[in-house]
Amino acid sequence: MNDATAAEIRQFLLDSLTEMNYSTDDIDDDTALGPAGADLESLSLAELAVRVEDRFGVRFDDDEAEKLAGMTVGEFIASVAERLAAAATAGS
Repeated sequence: MNDATAAEIRQFLLDSLTEMNYSTDDIDDDTALGPAGADLESLSLAELAVRVEDRFGVRFDDDEAEKLAGMTVGEFIASVAERLAAAATAGS
């Protein structure tokens, strides 16, 4: 994975959470996005997914929202990076 890309995704994620009025003080790659960590509700997870889709041009399926809640920040970043790499490989 491209470290610059991971860093860019991480920064975008933290900036988005801040804009959505979530505290990012204690958030690291091991923090869960859902109730066990950052405590994002399903609507907030959907908003975050849309922000990432708009910014990076990747897509999340509607049925992935529940899966996102179980991901850690690091897993989410890796998932976005994998989608970016797959899109680049596909030439889109």
